[in-house]
Amino acid sequence: MNDRTQYLLELAKRNVKVYIANPNAKAVMVTGSIAEGLCDEYSDCDVGIYYDELPSEAELQLARQQNQGSERLWTLGDRKEGVIVESYLVSGVECQFGHSTIAQWEKDMATVLEAFDIQSPMLKAMSGTLIGVPLYGEALVQQWKAKAASYPDALAQAMVEHYLKFFAIWGMQEKFAKRDATLWYYQIMVESAQNLLGVLSGLNRLYYSTFQFKQMRRFIEQMKITPEKFASRLESLFDQDASVAINQLETLVRETVELVEFHMPQVDTLLTKRKLGWRQQP
Repeated sequence: MNDRTQYLLELAKRNVKVYIANPNAKAVMVTGSIAEGLCDEYSDCDVGIYYDELPSEAELQLARQQNQGSERLWTLGDRKEGVIVESYLVSGVECQFGHSTIAQWEKDMATVLEAFDIQSPMLKAMSGTLIGVPLYGEALVQQWKAKAASYPDALAQAMVEHYLKFFAIWGMQEKFAKRDATLWYYQIMVESAQNLLGVLSGLNRLYYSTFQFKQMRRFIEQMKITPEKFASRLESLFDQDASVAINQLETLVRETVELVEFHMPQVDTLLTKRKLGWRQQP
């Protein structure tokens, strides 16, 4: 844990005292870069607070004032749905507090673990739960961490099937070069890289969301099933000349399909395989 991480962890511990004074508060965990021990001078403070019943707006305002916080930077969520997220500054640090009822939090977890909704923003939250550090109500937090750690096979397959979709840009190199399609080219390359990560996340039973995806290499290091030197090759797609990068992408897709066929043979890869080797004729 570096000095910045330790500083922000202590800040989080001080900030949550005003919230756990509420008798409805049952659990608190800090997540994000603090939980991972990766804070730098731009890091914020991500805290989840879980209640039997949400605090009133007046109670939230009072807590912010007691923390000597700034005016709110932004808010998200709907009180009627049992979730409110607010952000404000404390000593110059952006602090994001997610307030959720326990009932809604567990319902949201079920959208991933039981309904297998792989496009839910809860995927990022599930990943955060696994690394989360309990600050209050540790027994309850540990229950949620255990649930998140039990990654269902059906979810893994849903991830693979959803992301195993690639636009065959490798068959259209000359067409792209002639049509001033720079933005479209980069859009396809980004989407393809995200899809590769999504497929491999399913194979490796990792929670993955494209939303504000960071720490790519650290994420890939968790994977046991990947093409060789995957992180470097994925990153190089955006450093190479387009004619080279497109061919490298096709190779990565081919190797990823082979991994799917070996580790998850029940998944239909035929449509993706048909695109490999295809070249559009003028």
